[in-house]
Amino acid sequence: MTLTLPKWFDLHTHFRQGPAMASYVQAHLDMGCAGALAMPNTQPPVSRISGAAESDGWSIESYSAELRAAGAHAFEQLIVPLYLTRQTTAFMIREGAASGLLRACKYYPPHGTTNSEHGMPMDNLIGGEVFRAMEEYGIVLCIHGEQHALSGPDYIDAQQNAETRFYTERMPRLLAAHPKLRIVCEHITTRTAAEFVVGAPEHVGATITPQHLLYTLGHLIQGLKYHLYCLPIVKFQDDRAALRAAVTKAGQSKFFAGTDSAPHTTKATACGCAAGCFTGGCAPQLYAMAFEEAGVDLASADGEDLFERFLSLNGPAFYGFPASTQQFQMEKAASKSVLLETPAGPVTPLPLGMGIELTWRMVR
Repeated sequence: MTLTLPKWFDLHTHFRQGPAMASYVQAHLDMGCAGALAMPNTQPPVSRISGAAESDGWSIESYSAELRAAGAHAFEQLIVPLYLTRQTTAFMIREGAASGLLRACKYYPPHGTTNSEHGMPMDNLIGGEVFRAMEEYGIVLCIHGEQHALSGPDYIDAQQNAETRFYTERMPRLLAAHPKLRIVCEHITTRTAAEFVVGAPEHVGATITPQHLLYTLGHLIQGLKYHLYCLPIVKFQDDRAALRAAVTKAGQSKFFAGTDSAPHTTKATACGCAAGCFTGGCAPQLYAMAFEEAGVDLASADGEDLFERFLSLNGPAFYGFPASTQQFQMEKAASKSVLLETPAGPVTPLPLGMGIELTWRMVR
């Protein structure tokens, strides 16, 4: 069985900075990726619109130039969001929108994930001038939807977790204060978040990663599969079932691909584990495996349509650019992931870290 699909867009990924950038970009190109939304939680962060990189931050202009020099010029679309920090102003939003450089802004809960210490509480932004300017100019708000500063028992237990609290306590207030704000709920992991997006206006969408469609918390802790450790962490079977139902509903237009692929040359450290699953080179295969596990027959016209919507069509439609006219192919055949060798050191892809064989392989 062979699938021929429009090239797809990874609308949430990490290319980092430094000499390994070219390896990470190439891994995306190798898996039929036509474009990317590159996360701004670099060191230092992407916290300005234009100008040269400085010691306290990149600009969208300077980081985009670095990415293109590393091979991202081959992408049809490259979006770099502005990292929302305490220094972000409504003037910056207006300036960025007028220049054409600003298409999205990224909200990070303070200390909620890798390099997110520059973020601010959502309560400081709701009702403020920055969100009002984004609303006025149609700038997309990309949200890492977890409540910050929770204790261990509040961060995750059987009844609630940081994500469910964010989507029940913060998101309704955000929509009420900014009803026209375009929002992408990134890497959602719970039934609560999926149901929120389904019930929200059409200008609210969501990305879902391959790992959250494939795995649960049990997979993570059984044997401590630390290559599966990411933030937000994988959740429970009921949550995975809700995510699978959302992406495989006929005609759905709100959910699309965003891998949150996050390369780490050192995953396990003396004081913990770096957050992020690396799925460069293998994301479409993993997504196909997830759809099949959800009961979708990818050999059927209906099944292929569902997969194409999620992987190749919904994301471009949400962000307002055309789907790719180029194609890539995958075939139903066993394949293995290998270490990605980079100038900064080797990176372990998720399937290799999990000890699994892919059931699809890239053809071209």
